Amino acid sequence: MLDLLAVGAHPDDVEIGMGGSLATLVARGQQVGILDLTDGEPTPTGSPEARLEESRQAAAVLGVSWRETLELPNRYLQDSIENRKRIAAVLRRVRPRLVAVPYWIDAHPDHVAACQLMEAAAFYTKLTKSDIPGEPAPIPRMVHYFCNHYRLHPHPSFVLDISGQLEAKLQAVRVYRSQFNEERRNLGIFERVAAHARYWGGLIGAEAGEVFFSREPLRLTSFDSLCGL
Repeated sequence: MLDLLAVGAHPDDVEIGMGGSLATLVARGQQVGILDLTDGEPTPTGSPEARLEESRQAAAVLGVSWRETLELPNRYLQDSIENRKRIAAVLRRVRPRLVAVPYWIDAHPDHVAACQLMEAAAFYTKLTKSDIPGEPAPIPRMVHYFCNHYRLHPHPSFVLDISGQLEAKLQAVRVYRSQFNEERRNLGIFERVAAHARYWGGLIGAEAGEVFFSREPLRLTSFDSLCGL
């Protein structure tokens, strides 16, 4: 059983959106995994082999020992019955207590499809009398992380303190040299990722933070959680 499964449409989505959170949870002894729905290719300067090796290296940087890449088509990711069942089978196998998926508003169609597909697949994991492999396994909670192609200022449900793990997050993103390089003139992403993390961290009095969203109210059993106790 995984404590957290982070799901991305492409390799590097999870690192950009919540790499610091993954490193933070690993440091606390949590069992964390990453599921990439596609290999992210084709891209202008990448290849399937390069992306796979980069994703392995990035997971190692964050301390994540379980990562799997599905063979769904990049650029054509869809919420279909077949894809729901395929992902539900994975969810039944790893039985995560928490699943993190992309935010539901995005200019990238694959990110939106990944959100819709994961929400539907999570519902399918609890179906009985189905041909989905594995035993029914309801997903206790799903949250959404922010890795977005729109220039938005979202209103998060909460900000996770990733103090001490910002450099690990940046190092994991830097691993994707096939995507972020001089040829593509996009090396500014590293400073943007760092600036965003410092901004959100500043709002909670921390060195750095990452934002998350919930479609449902979050349950507390004590105000201690609000006081950092």
